[in-house]
Amino acid sequence: MSILDILATSAKERTERRKRCVSAAEAERRAVNLPKLGFEFERALKKEDVAFICECKKASPSKGLIAPDFPYLRIAKDYEAAGADAISVLTEPTKFLGSDEYLREITENVSVPCLRKDFTVDSYMIYEARLLGAKAVLLICAILEPTILHDYIQICNGLGLSALCEAHDEREIETLLKCGARVIGVNNRNLKDFSVDSSNSQRLRNLVPKDKVFVSESGVNTAADIDALRKIGADAVLVGEALMRADDKSAKLRELKGL
Repeated sequence: MSILDILATSAKERTERRKRCVSAAEAERRAVNLPKLGFEFERALKKEDVAFICECKKASPSKGLIAPDFPYLRIAKDYEAAGADAISVLTEPTKFLGSDEYLREITENVSVPCLRKDFTVDSYMIYEARLLGAKAVLLICAILEPTILHDYIQICNGLGLSALCEAHDEREIETLLKCGARVIGVNNRNLKDFSVDSSNSQRLRNLVPKDKVFVSESGVNTAADIDALRKIGADAVLVGEALMRADDKSAKLRELKGL
């Protein structure tokens, strides 16, 4: 099994355990009864210049422990103060050492829209994300059948929740477009072997129509990287490790912005 398969299987097992505490029907009822959102995450990424999605991430399968000291709320507030357009919060607990409580606390204390970054394999996780205060969820094409992906996008649309739909190659972008994706992320990291190809976004950019939001994910470390993505017309970048390893995260974000 690839790392991605392992993470997807773990997410399924985790979700089944949670359903024993709060049933799928109850989670859906609670989420649907909340006021409908207004696709705040998607709207935050539509601006004149490149938008920044800044990540709160303690660890990763490829790098291990990234942030032994992880004051996640302070990090999120620093991102907000430095002008982050959105915040990505890892909730996957086994390899990324994430937590739903990180997301809940961050969404309660910052005003920028937050993405629940996890391996969504069940509609239950979408309703969970809404209940945790997220404004977006991650849908990875590689782990979802097209019919399921389409259904998940429709669930998100019904909640007013943005779906960051992730692709790694031409075929997956075609699938996402057929399924109705409006925010398409190209991951420069191959989640099957975790190698990084920083040219992946450049190679696939022209396959995504201009009326969609195009997000480049992973492998962004310098202002020069941002400039290269700006030139190809990227709407947004998701930056994780470069920010998490910086002692002064606000300063690093300003540097990436060229300020």
